Amino acid sequence: MTAAIRRTVTFPGVSMERLKGMLGAYNGHLKQIEQRLNVNISHRGEAFYIDGEIDAVERAESLLMRLHEETEISPQVSADTLHLMIQGSQTDRELQIDPHQEHTGLDEVWLQTRKGRINPRGANQKRYVQRILQSDISFGIGPAGTGKTYLAVAAAVDMLERNEIQRILLVRPAVEAGEKLGFLPGDLSQKIDPYLRPLYDALYEMLGFEKVAKLIERQIIEVAPLAYMRGRTLNHSFVILDEAQNTTPEQMKMFLTRLGFGSRAVITGDITQVDLPRGQQSGLSHALRVIDKIPEIHITRFHSRDVVRHQLVQKIVEAYEGWDSEQHRLNTEARAERKARQEALIAENDAAADAQD
Repeated sequence: MTAAIRRTVTFPGVSMERLKGMLGAYNGHLKQIEQRLNVNISHRGEAFYIDGEIDAVERAESLLMRLHEETEISPQVSADTLHLMIQGSQTDRELQIDPHQEHTGLDEVWLQTRKGRINPRGANQKRYVQRILQSDISFGIGPAGTGKTYLAVAAAVDMLERNEIQRILLVRPAVEAGEKLGFLPGDLSQKIDPYLRPLYDALYEMLGFEKVAKLIERQIIEVAPLAYMRGRTLNHSFVILDEAQNTTPEQMKMFLTRLGFGSRAVITGDITQVDLPRGQQSGLSHALRVIDKIPEIHITRFHSRDVVRHQLVQKIVEAYEGWDSEQHRLNTEARAERKARQEALIAENDAAADAQD
């Protein structure tokens, strides 16, 4: 058991306004840190006293310093912002103590779009963006809300603005329509639009609606269902395959072999949310096993602690992960029991047959 310690953090000359921002309404920020990190925090003027286990105390100290920095920019820090800070402090801490994780230059990882600068939150997001910018093919695997698709779009916009690529392709399997889009009204873009809405939303936020519309009209930004990618070679392009867990192994192989000169591909998905027909293997799960030994392809795995939506979403994701894990355990035990009963029955029948002989 780790020994409890006390640490004092002081902010000389801190104004009352900034102090209120650090504390939050009715000391709400301190209470959130205390609850999430299992520490006790008291303060007197410009001094804060933190009690708890050393790792938690160090994280709390770092969070107080971050709050102090934030109040220099804005006197009010929202509960959601603090929630993201706490999540980031967890992944940053894990990065420091894991010697197998690369972390060179993570503090300098950021993306520039027409609407402003985008800073990845936490070490895992930073590592993901770094891999996208440095690798021709990258995978982002994890639950919804971890920023894997949003950051992939941001990286594509960043590279387009710097003229490192000539176009952006947004691809998604329209599994809900069985990839049979011919019966739907409208042209190809109108048919596939509903399935690509999350990607469009990110583009509108980063470039603005009018700019996106012009780029689509000039075919600098292109949308396409995965089935329409067959036979194409994509040069000088940034290609994003979203919801990749709903591809088949054949579709995934087809997509990965479309990459041409000067191009980059990012594949995102959540292997726990497969919408394929029962019994159909996911192309994403299959690909992760096949390409695991290729050093030039990087895979970033996100977890519930990386969720950057409402803090309740993280708890929901964790609850589902726990449920799935328990169901897997029960199913494994049930299969083992059935196998044992079958083997016992076979042995009993064999013994009865031997007795008759």
